[in-house]
Amino acid sequence: MAAPSIRTVASVFGLLLLVFALSSTVIYLVSPPAAASPSSILLNLRPFAARCPPAPPLRVFMYDLPARFHVAMMSTNSAAPAPANGSDAEGQPFPAWPPSAGGIRRQHSVEYWMMASLQLQGGGGGSREAVRVRDPEAAEAFFVPFFSSLSFNVHGRNMTDPNTEDDRLLQVELMDILWKSKYWQRSAGRDHVIPMHHPNAFRFLRDMVNASVLIVSDFGRYTKELASLKKDVVAPYVHVVDSFLNDDPSDPFEARPTLLFFRGRTVRKDEGKIRAKLAKILKDKDSVRFEDSLATGDGIKTSTEGMRSSKFCLHPAGDTPSSCRLFDAIVSHCVPVIISSRIELPFEDEIDYSDFSLFFSVEEALRPDYLLNQLRQMPKEKWVEMWSKLKNVSSHYEFQYPPRKGDAVNMIWRQVKHKIPAVNLAIHRNRRLKIPDWW
Repeated sequence: MAAPSIRTVASVFGLLLLVFALSSTVIYLVSPPAAASPSSILLNLRPFAARCPPAPPLRVFMYDLPARFHVAMMSTNSAAPAPANGSDAEGQPFPAWPPSAGGIRRQHSVEYWMMASLQLQGGGGGSREAVRVRDPEAAEAFFVPFFSSLSFNVHGRNMTDPNTEDDRLLQVELMDILWKSKYWQRSAGRDHVIPMHHPNAFRFLRDMVNASVLIVSDFGRYTKELASLKKDVVAPYVHVVDSFLNDDPSDPFEARPTLLFFRGRTVRKDEGKIRAKLAKILKDKDSVRFEDSLATGDGIKTSTEGMRSSKFCLHPAGDTPSSCRLFDAIVSHCVPVIISSRIELPFEDEIDYSDFSLFFSVEEALRPDYLLNQLRQMPKEKWVEMWSKLKNVSSHYEFQYPPRKGDAVNMIWRQVKHKIPAVNLAIHRNRRLKIPDWW
């Protein structure tokens, strides 16, 4: 019998392969699913953030300064203790911020709220960005609880008042304490956190703390050698109007009949000179409220009503690029219109202000009718979208005790925590360099 041809053998082999494949498929389809192997579980990747535990809070050592450096400067009517297990450096109940200390003192009271946040006991779980440690060797940062902004406002009515000498002497005494601290000496103050929120705070001895992490409102009165975004933290003002908690109308656009609102002092220095120019352009315009006033009790009530009934709130520069008005607008859910060329904004690595604010150059703002035309032409849907985003971020600008997750104090401490790697780099390099740093 003749041997099978190559073509016949190939056909038979192909048929056998087809039968094997079909049988394997049937078996796979009817078989129960097998338990996942460890390797297959590892390949079931989740988002990176979901797999990482929350970062531990920043470990902060707070200097035990005498009360004259901080709470003793507060009103004598502030004896009521804060509603938690807090105590100050001398073991006394930590006082609540006095309601009578409003206006400029409250606006720059960031130093108080940062100190208050370190009075809480316990580790704080995942809601706190900083916790106090009693052992300085365990600290990642050192907090200096000197109320420099309050000291400027308490000691003298103006820069030439003889009583400002008390402010200067406090700064001299503080620096003597810090210079004697081995922890200041160890880092040249680089890992020390010093609130200087008022533009004139710590004005006598600023150059002696230029390596520290400064908590500022902006950089309007700081040289580049003293302060910068690289090492310092921009903190929001403490808002002076009440937060708008029940802002849930069925039609938020129509619920705010005023197009543009501004209430404040129009005669200012430096960049703030634009306010008087804007007054000439905007006053008496249809659906615009542009009022010259001071931040008194009645004035704050009027501002609260005005912001809550307006679609847009004007924020021109003051004596420095920023002012409290921006943060009053945010907690009032009034879309900010910002005209300030050199403004720096808090938490900008986490928050995109263009989502809920409008920005105009000085030239654009002073162009007749340009600003109002831009506001009037915004579609209702776009404004409602910005208003909604404004409501969502407003909790990041709340100062409270005890602090809450994501509020202003926790956001500030998180910003400080972001600075620590660069601080450590500078400290470590400085210890080994034999020549002046070339950077």
